[in-house]
Amino acid sequence: MRHFPTALSMQTAAPHFVVHLVGPGGAGKTAAGPLLAGRLGWRFVDLDREFIAREGDVATYMAVHGYAGYTLRNVAVYREVMNALTASTVFALSSGFMTYAATTDPQYAVLRQAIEHDALTVLLLPSFDLEACVHAIVQRQLARPYLAGNRANEEARIRERFPAFMALQCARFDSSEAPRELAMRIEQFVRARCAA
Repeated sequence: MRHFPTALSMQTAAPHFVVHLVGPGGAGKTAAGPLLAGRLGWRFVDLDREFIAREGDVATYMAVHGYAGYTLRNVAVYREVMNALTASTVFALSSGFMTYAATTDPQYAVLRQAIEHDALTVLLLPSFDLEACVHAIVQRQLARPYLAGNRANEEARIRERFPAFMALQCARFDSSEAPRELAMRIEQFVRARCAA
């Protein structure tokens, strides 16, 4: 396997493969991600869990620091995790990570572009049709009791972010199937890219 000499790899200290899973909450990143990591024999990292481990509850952090403060700290947590990697990793990014304002951090725009164009970045959406995607995401998010989701808020969030996700120039996978099958398909894609 060879490491891709992308802008992303040049920004990080670890010479390892990293699959970035991007997409909205409910797209399947944390359902398929651990299965994918297991199939590859890699580590799985969830950026949301890493943030919580360092800062506590996300909603509480946002209540104190605002959304801008949260995004700034989340980008910093991402860098901390990336710089500490010691093995190839499947990395599930926070739902809005690829949709933050360009002014979030002085280097965010460069970082976002590097992730977007990395050969192993994968966008997950349960449908590439707006209405079908909104329906699936809202249903999935409302089924998570720990989120205490609000239907109107969840729908507004995915409608706002859908165009940004669809504009990403990276590999796309329909995540409407079972996580195990999705992980198998992404594994095939990753192995092919790593062997190229």
